[in-house]
Amino acid sequence: MSLIVNLALWGIVAALALIAAMRGRTLLHQGLRSGLTDFFYLLPRLTIGVVGAGYLAEVLPQELVAAWLGPGSGALGMAIASVAGALTPGGPVVGFAVGVSALKSGAGAPQVIAYTIAWALFAIQRLLLYELASMPRRVVLLRAAVSLPLPFLAATGALLLGRP
Repeated sequence: MSLIVNLALWGIVAALALIAAMRGRTLLHQGLRSGLTDFFYLLPRLTIGVVGAGYLAEVLPQELVAAWLGPGSGALGMAIASVAGALTPGGPVVGFAVGVSALKSGAGAPQVIAYTIAWALFAIQRLLLYELASMPRRVVLLRAAVSLPLPFLAATGALLLGRP
């Protein structure tokens, strides 16, 4: 499956490169330069995140993670995971690394789903620093309010679809 996804992604890259080449050699070179710049910018961060997640999984006390976020923790575990997700700063390298580490340390899949949804929707620092600074307060609060049940709905949906 992983090979199919990789081949599909490289196929998309090749198609985009072909389109850029048909529009002009300059566009092809700019796209390649931009892509390589992003690659070399992100590579160290991804490496740190993946290696850090491995260490975090080993350092997290498995008994504590299993007790508070394990498959048997139910709605309380989902609530704890949702709050933790909202409080986790950083981008995908941090958020997903913490989620993977929690899974490796005994957290249940629904709780990790609640964590990642809350992290994506309610990152407190993003809400305070970016959203409130650029959008009307009422819009930000309304967005947060209507998004509040989503971590729980996603985790419950995962349970209903089958044991993740």
